[in-house]
Amino acid sequence: MTTSEEKALQATACRVRMGVLTATHGAKAGHPGGSLSAADVFTYLYFKELNVDPSDPKKADRDRFVLSKGHTAPGLYAALANRGFFPVADLPTLRHIDSYLQGHPNMNTVPGVDMSTGSLGQGISCACGMALGLKKQGSTARVYTLLGDGEMQEGQVWEALMFAAHYKLDNLCVIIDHNGLQIDGPNEKVMGLGSIPDKLHAFGLEVFQIDGHNFRSMEGAFEIARQTKGSPCAIVLETTKGKGVSYMEGQVGWHGKAPNDEEYAQGMAELNAQLAELEAG
Repeated sequence: MTTSEEKALQATACRVRMGVLTATHGAKAGHPGGSLSAADVFTYLYFKELNVDPSDPKKADRDRFVLSKGHTAPGLYAALANRGFFPVADLPTLRHIDSYLQGHPNMNTVPGVDMSTGSLGQGISCACGMALGLKKQGSTARVYTLLGDGEMQEGQVWEALMFAAHYKLDNLCVIIDHNGLQIDGPNEKVMGLGSIPDKLHAFGLEVFQIDGHNFRSMEGAFEIARQTKGSPCAIVLETTKGKGVSYMEGQVGWHGKAPNDEEYAQGMAELNAQLAELEAG
């Protein structure tokens, strides 16, 4: 990855974060914290990794993405909109009663969404089914799924991981947004997870643990994941909840709360300054 490519991704991630603030402010509801911590991986997936085409969202050989932590739909929507699947101008309609952009992804209404999700733990099971189906069809398409670290407390997640390893789903890439916080507080206080990488490895996955805000680290991990044969891969992203907006960073209260007018203005000013610096450099 060249320096110019890295800066272009960083600038796009800034725009995705702006979309998160715009959507949740427009809805007066939503989940900005985990959307912001995952903004960089959303950006990397949709602007570098995934084989997708905004002009043909259902093309047969596309890679599939399942947002298992479906409450962070604002981040997914912002990435899809900036990639051209639908207008960025529609983001402020999030959760409005007549909007196609509801609080959790809906595969029947949102271009680019491959699976309706929201109930934590279920998305990864859907991703496993997709991966197995694609293998049986002889497809070269890959399946990616993003989970929250709090979601890893769900038993269904581990059943799905056993399934993935048993059926050698090497076309599946499991991504964990490890920001350390969930709606009720720090993960370790709610229900300690121990070492997520060690657990994933014990369940038969190839595991990579990287800085979830570093595009060069992502490039290396996703490249190895594509080349791995005979087992699924997991990429554990070490991230900061609310990344990019100073008053949200590391604050559990921003898990599921929308910014008011003043907070929105401050956050957008910060992100615009970051974007201007990137574009000037």
